[in-house]
Amino acid sequence: MAKKIKVLMVDDEEQFRATTSKILTRRGYETTVAGSGEEAIDVLKKSPQDVVILDIKMPGMDGHEALSRIKKIDPNVRVIMLTGHGGAESAKASLKHGAFDYLNKPCDIELLSLKINDAYEAAQGGTREEKKAGDIMLPIEDYTTIDLDSTVKEGIERLKKSFESAVSTSRIMETGHRSILVFDHNKELVGILSILDLIEAVRPAYLSAPKPSMADSIQYSTMFWTGLFTTQAKGLLNKRIRDVMSEAPLKVDEDTNLMEIANLVFTENSRRMAVTRKGKVVGVVREQEIFFEMARIILET
Repeated sequence: MAKKIKVLMVDDEEQFRATTSKILTRRGYETTVAGSGEEAIDVLKKSPQDVVILDIKMPGMDGHEALSRIKKIDPNVRVIMLTGHGGAESAKASLKHGAFDYLNKPCDIELLSLKINDAYEAAQGGTREEKKAGDIMLPIEDYTTIDLDSTVKEGIERLKKSFESAVSTSRIMETGHRSILVFDHNKELVGILSILDLIEAVRPAYLSAPKPSMADSIQYSTMFWTGLFTTQAKGLLNKRIRDVMSEAPLKVDEDTNLMEIANLVFTENSRRMAVTRKGKVVGVVREQEIFFEMARIILET
């Protein structure tokens, strides 16, 4: 994003504030945190913000009172309310008092990021242009990558870690990627390792081999497969990523419009695409980014 959006995260849970601030900062936002409504008021008096993420249920000044005071300090600041289980009605009520939007907890970080961008754009006024690949992509720094000559074991470890290390608390979650981008020694994207690639690799080779012309009716009896999965899985230990990866995903420039991306997802049956800037891979657009943008447009209409 050209200008860093200034985001104030207000929540009484210290771990949540620290985790969310770290993720948002990594994604290019200028993030400030406050542990209470009172502290948020002090921050806004000293430093205007573009977007405020405000928890409703806090000790002392709750989110509703904080919202009222925030809007008096800066009527133009956009406020996104966060609510726990059963608090949707309370959050909806806050919309009547000036909140821009609300999210239920736990909230997906992708959706939170989209809401922040929408709030900022709405504050700028006027008709906003349709987003492009670079606007909705997941930055390459947030995607799991691996070297072409790494072992399959290393690939599995990293893919598994992308799920385990996904931030997940009672209030926020960050999902795994289900694939790894593969780069060569020149830092060029050369392939992708997905769960489906690993499943394909664990199957015995004869299942993919062409059948003899006179043996079209050959059927493989599964009764002889007991223990085969374990044997085949262990057989992957000595293989390299290059042996099991699939081709690199399609590349699109960061200025590619969303309809072209949606069309490629469908016609090429590609669940993800690499986004480039001046020929260098800088991010990934997945089907879920397309979905969230589609949902935003439809639900706002």
